[in-house]
Amino acid sequence: MDSSAAYSDLLRRLPPLPERMRPHSLDDYVGQRHLVGPGCVLRNMIEAGNLTSFILWGPPGVGKTTLARILAETQDRAFFSLSAVHAGVKDVREVIDKARAERGSVFGTGKGSPILFIDEIHRFSKSQQDALLGAVEDGTVVLIGATTENPSFEVINPLLSRCRVYVLKSLEAADLQQLLDRTLREDEILSGLDITVRESQALFRFSGGDARKMLGLLETIVDVSPKDQPIIIDNQLVTRTIQENSARYDKGGEMHYDIISAFIKSVRGSDPNAAIYYMARMLDGGEDPLFIARRLCILAAEDVGLANPNALLLANACFQVVHAIGMPEARIPLAETAIYLASSPKSNSAYMAIAKGLEVAKDTQTSAVPLYLRNAPTSLMAELGYADGYKYAHDFPGHFVDLEFLPEDLAGTVFYTPAENKHENGLRAYLQSCWPKYYGTASPQKS
Repeated sequence: MDSSAAYSDLLRRLPPLPERMRPHSLDDYVGQRHLVGPGCVLRNMIEAGNLTSFILWGPPGVGKTTLARILAETQDRAFFSLSAVHAGVKDVREVIDKARAERGSVFGTGKGSPILFIDEIHRFSKSQQDALLGAVEDGTVVLIGATTENPSFEVINPLLSRCRVYVLKSLEAADLQQLLDRTLREDEILSGLDITVRESQALFRFSGGDARKMLGLLETIVDVSPKDQPIIIDNQLVTRTIQENSARYDKGGEMHYDIISAFIKSVRGSDPNAAIYYMARMLDGGEDPLFIARRLCILAAEDVGLANPNALLLANACFQVVHAIGMPEARIPLAETAIYLASSPKSNSAYMAIAKGLEVAKDTQTSAVPLYLRNAPTSLMAELGYADGYKYAHDFPGHFVDLEFLPEDLAGTVFYTPAENKHENGLRAYLQSCWPKYYGTASPQKS
């Protein structure tokens, strides 16, 4: 059997290279030293054997699933896995029942609660996430979630409050080099071939910090290379291979996070042409159109905001339409919304207001609500002064009454500052007429 035939025979019998190189211990795990390095939080958790529920947030191919499996293996615990893409509430409940039975059978043996790993947990609906709450809270399972999306937006607060969030980073060139060296040295197929990496810059650059992407590209290069002669990998070969095998390599979109970042910044920067270009790159690469629609909703609220409140209405309508019709027609409302948002005036005043509000609220949870703002549904509360002194705004001229609504220790705090745009200029004028002590007085009109 010649070398090419032997290679093809092995390839048929073995899993893809990224799966073959999946590490089974922290010693072989590449990257994320801030989490698994000596003395760091996850390594300490593993060594102490005291796992708590957590969510791993980071881009694709940086080791979220691998880390969860290593944790399960090193802790000798039962391990259950669900993919949020395919699982429903019924699947969640079935796994929890199995975990509950497993936990009962090993209770007192020291193995600890089973681990439930949920890949792409951001795709779980609210009802699916609700189904997890009880099992996480009572310790039936230790939940490990993996997500590429910001958990603050995609995971319900009750579940998020029961989990720590650890941020994983894209792999650096040194991490990818370490993985590349180990692959060529240890993989049962590639280690038997004459492979020399003369240049690795393009291989790392096109991988975008994604280990799975790099290994997939490496395997593609080897696949298309003659096996009866040395394989010399350089930047030119990597670039040519990507161009000739683009459908096979990374159909989900090249450098996903760079493209979506450029798209967001183009809309924020009021450039509809760049926004359309980067959206086209994503759609052509097979990106989920609902992912783009969600980003547009966030952009409408965060970056267009009160400068044009209709932007959020359009973005929400776009999300609903995209969900209803799917591709290829979904490209049209997506383009319409992207152009509208990019061409709208911009304001992040609402974003800044809630950011300041959350910062202050964190330190003032015990601040008392003024008695006159409290409800008085019982006679006892009325006797204690609840609602006493409240002034109904609609009983006063202009439907406004000067009344302090914040807790006493926060009186006069300004969270919302109108931005300079046509719509918020009107809001500023109204607030100045109501609250000159906080917003100043309106400037006299020029004749």
